[in-house]
Amino acid sequence: MTLIDWIFALFGLGALLAAVLPRAVARLPLSLPMVFLGGGLLLYLLPYVLPLSLPALDPVAHRGWVEHTAEICVIISLMGAGLAINRPFGLRTWAVTWRLLGITMPLTIGAVALAGWLLLGWPPAVALLVGAVLAPTDPVLAAEVRVGEPTDAEHDEDEVRFGLTSEAGLNDGLAFPFVGAAIALAAAAGTGWSADWIGHWVLVDVLYKCAVGVVCGLAVGRLLGWMFFRAAFKALRLSEHKEGFVALGATFLSYGVTEILHGYGFLAVFVTACAIRAAERAHGYHKVLHDFIEQVERLFTVILLFLLGGFVALGGLAPLTWQGAATGLLLLLVIRPAAGWLGQLRDGSCARERGLTAFFGIRGIGSLFYLAYALGEGEFGGATARELWAVVTFTIVTSVVVHGISVTPLITRFDRLLRHRARSAAGAAHSVRSSSRDH
Repeated sequence: MTLIDWIFALFGLGALLAAVLPRAVARLPLSLPMVFLGGGLLLYLLPYVLPLSLPALDPVAHRGWVEHTAEICVIISLMGAGLAINRPFGLRTWAVTWRLLGITMPLTIGAVALAGWLLLGWPPAVALLVGAVLAPTDPVLAAEVRVGEPTDAEHDEDEVRFGLTSEAGLNDGLAFPFVGAAIALAAAAGTGWSADWIGHWVLVDVLYKCAVGVVCGLAVGRLLGWMFFRAAFKALRLSEHKEGFVALGATFLSYGVTEILHGYGFLAVFVTACAIRAAERAHGYHKVLHDFIEQVERLFTVILLFLLGGFVALGGLAPLTWQGAATGLLLLLVIRPAAGWLGQLRDGSCARERGLTAFFGIRGIGSLFYLAYALGEGEFGGATARELWAVVTFTIVTSVVVHGISVTPLITRFDRLLRHRARSAAGAAHSVRSSSRDH
């Protein structure tokens, strides 16, 4: 039995499970990522009891493969997230997003970096890298708390799902400048500290690359939106042909053009998706695009989570120290919830909405990409690559388990509260109308 035979069999099994399991575990305190992660773990434990020969998994030795697989998964997920958001873009309508990006994310990066420096004794560049890698919430593994499929209603999204979806869509791109800062600091100062890199970093990594990402995303999105819905030449109006794979074309075109121009492709893909949606917000073609991209995303998620579970089974967490585990737990149970709560103070939301948004800062595939990318771009003294992989993997696995167990009961209770509010508002409106007719 060859390696390629195993790949075919596992890919086929994963594809079938990706279709069956979402419905099977919908009412259970389980998430799809938990099932796939556990499946990979169990599969790679089988050789201890059965004579199986499974392919070895090593993100250090196969760093490039991990980087590009996670990269594809993230950009596909970003396209799906952008297409799903019904709410029109605006400073006020997206206020929760700006708070989570402008307050919560920097606080999270700083606090995790401080924990890495104090608990693990890592030099500034390594501590900053871990903070940047683990800061963004994940659009891939957060399906249970994302907005649903595109609808005609522009304001039918609750603040929790909208905030988490829009935050995940943008902070995967906005984490790049901080990863770049860690790489620049390591190159300038090694295990020490230097400020010589900051000017170039601000001009290039922050201003130029973010601007290119936004501009390219808007340009590609508006061009495709015009082509899909308004082009005079009928063959170009793809909305009339209902072909979902076009979403992949939009994803890769936006990402590729932006990366060629040295901008942030993650940022561009999400902006492209939002621009396409804005071109004809209520059109049914958005659902076709979204459904196709969601299915492709699920396949890539299956593959990566199976492999992550296998990596854990093969001893991927062996280099993990109690300090590294404490850093991951602090992020998930203290730092993100506290930073998320602070970011939403005085925003008009109720305590339950603030608490859910703060708590469900799920870590996942984006962190795998950023770590693989950074280790390929820079030299980080003071910590081994395997130690960094162990800390990041532990944090992702813990996030999958903690958030996976809690998401169904918490979101179910929250949805019940929303229905109660809607009934109360409808009853109050009916009373007002009845009173006005009586008078």
